[in-house]
Amino acid sequence: MLNFFRIQSGSVKDDVLSGLTVALALVPEAIAFAFVAGVSPLIGLYSAFFIGLITALFGGRPGMISGATGAMAVVVVSLVAMHGVEYLFPTVILCGLMQIAIGLGRLGKLIRMVPHPVMLGFVNGLAIVIGLAQLGSFKTLSPEGNLVYLSGAPLMLMLLLVLITMGIIWLLPKATQAVPASLAAILTVTLLSLAINSSVTTPGGENALATVGDMLRTNTKAAELGQHDSHHKSDAELPAGSNETLAASQVAVTKFTEKTDVKSTADAGSISGGLPNLFFLQYDLVPMTWETLKIIFPFAIILCGVGLIESLMTLTLIDEITETRGKGNRECIGQGAANIVCGLFGGMGGCAMIGQSLINVNSGGRGRLSGVTAAVCLLLFVLFLAPLIEQIPMAALVGVMFMVVIGTFEWASLKMFRRMPRSDVFVMLLVAGYTVLMHDLASAVILGVIVSALVFAWQHATHIAADIKYNEFGSKIYQLHGPLFFASVSSFKDMFDVTNDTDDVVIDFYFTRVYDQSGLEAINWLAVKYQGCGKRLHLTHLSPECRKLLDQAGDLVEINVSEDPQYHVATDRLA
Repeated sequence: MLNFFRIQSGSVKDDVLSGLTVALALVPEAIAFAFVAGVSPLIGLYSAFFIGLITALFGGRPGMISGATGAMAVVVVSLVAMHGVEYLFPTVILCGLMQIAIGLGRLGKLIRMVPHPVMLGFVNGLAIVIGLAQLGSFKTLSPEGNLVYLSGAPLMLMLLLVLITMGIIWLLPKATQAVPASLAAILTVTLLSLAINSSVTTPGGENALATVGDMLRTNTKAAELGQHDSHHKSDAELPAGSNETLAASQVAVTKFTEKTDVKSTADAGSISGGLPNLFFLQYDLVPMTWETLKIIFPFAIILCGVGLIESLMTLTLIDEITETRGKGNRECIGQGAANIVCGLFGGMGGCAMIGQSLINVNSGGRGRLSGVTAAVCLLLFVLFLAPLIEQIPMAALVGVMFMVVIGTFEWASLKMFRRMPRSDVFVMLLVAGYTVLMHDLASAVILGVIVSALVFAWQHATHIAADIKYNEFGSKIYQLHGPLFFASVSSFKDMFDVTNDTDDVVIDFYFTRVYDQSGLEAINWLAVKYQGCGKRLHLTHLSPECRKLLDQAGDLVEINVSEDPQYHVATDRLA
């Protein structure tokens, strides 16, 4: 299904039009995540502008879209609730500094350690999460102030426009590539929505079809009533909707609304605003003390890890779709610089947005201009076009995201179950299931990598063996095959018959290597056993790295290096 996104090389026109499409879809995303974090909707919009612009210019993956995300929002909501929004901005700045340090340390290459089953589980779980996230757009406020699902005619009308949007996105590319199908669908359905809302009257006077402005007002009212619902989060990076998180979010929103009259440049029911200002011109500066550092440092570490994992995983996915290769270390530096500037201007931080990146790629965006256009258009919406943008129906944006779901899910993986090793199937299902249940993509990837590593260690623990030979001097030679590390130590020890062996024993490491301290300890243990029986132990064909590691064995191990060949050892050069 990745061929769904694989169209011709991008152009300036494609980048500009796809950037505009992404900007339209970014508005409800940024608003929703700002409510999750318990801050002003304008903070979410400004954050998306700064993160998107700087990463587009300096990041390592042209065509990838970054902005304010739910994964970052769910981390900062507790900080804002417990200590106030003033502590958010230095936390985001510290997060950016850490990300730059990781990029300069060239640690972005570690994303290559993610196995393919983890990637499959990540992509499939991601598609399910994006789909489930759209259900929040089918909710409205009841007269009692509770969020309830639509029913009857409003639901049918919403579904009809969603299907029209999906139909346009599917059919238009078959007729022309002049305009991105997603943009054409949004504009067409918006015109239909305006006609319907102007001609249909409802008992409560609200729009028959919910718009972006309606979503903003619904979120605001729900927060005021303490009924804010996590289902209004509408992108791939949805965090876990636990009760504790929602409670913290409600407290944070309450704290923000108490200060809205002096902290916000716009009414709470509109996205209209002015140019962003430096945070210390709007908010009180927190004291620069060790106590402040103790408060913000743990949050900054989590933000740094979550942001980079999701950004690098998105980079890998876009690489596969576009059949190009991004630069992981440069992306780390770009994300860090973006978060520093975002924090300085009072933003909530962010990272790569998988759903928006897929929309961009699907619309033909391949260059950095697409990300720049999306960010600039988003700022223009806030400054000049807020009343128009607020008229976009949520049905159009939901339809776009449903097509992203169809294109993201790796349908071929459903046919691979019988051909894949059971361990790989288990890892894929584990990552997908954790992503869907916990809505935490970063933790899902880490969990998948850990389980894959344990499976690998378990499988290779049985791969060590020895060919037994005797030389012309009567020495018994154990020629090892397979890796010697913590998981294979027990099998290694069982191979030797210390009591019945000859007085002179040789272990030949020509076909193996010692990988860790457990392997060294096993050799040391074996040397002690042979010495206790009055026998000599020789180790031959050790690589220089292995000989260096064996210094701890001291005089207990006699190393014969006269026959050691030169080994081709993996280095860091390829990274």
